[in-house]
Amino acid sequence: MKLPVTCRTVAALVGLWFGLMSIVCASDTLAPGWDPNAFQGESTLEIMTVGAKEGEHWSRLWLVVIDGKLYVRLGDRSFERVQKNVASPYVQVKVAGKKFDRVRVEAAPGMAEKVAAAMADKYFLDVLVRHEPHPMTARLVAEPVSPP
Repeated sequence: MKLPVTCRTVAALVGLWFGLMSIVCASDTLAPGWDPNAFQGESTLEIMTVGAKEGEHWSRLWLVVIDGKLYVRLGDRSFERVQKNVASPYVQVKVAGKKFDRVRVEAAPGMAEKVAAAMADKYFLDVLVRHEPHPMTARLVAEPVSPP
């Protein structure tokens, strides 16, 4: 049985195709160049917070990548800076020679043990650092910067 091809059918198929393509493109919400798996070999990254009085401050943190997602542990000082960040929930991140201007810091308490274990495997000095308080385990997620 052959279906008749009409202008309506073609228009509907073209509309469906464009709709599906826009959904696929919209699902790719990460910033260009943000590839946590590519950062796995890096030993540190830097995050920039902005304090109301002190202005910009860069903190250097260890990083691990688990299941394609980038995680950090925040010590007391970096946690306080993130909490008081006037640009919250965003920080800037420098990693692997790249800078990302709009990175969300998402608390990931459910990943604390896995992140701690990954840090212990990756960093020899974690044998000392793990005994310090880490009030926050966080996932970092870069978002594209909207054009002006």
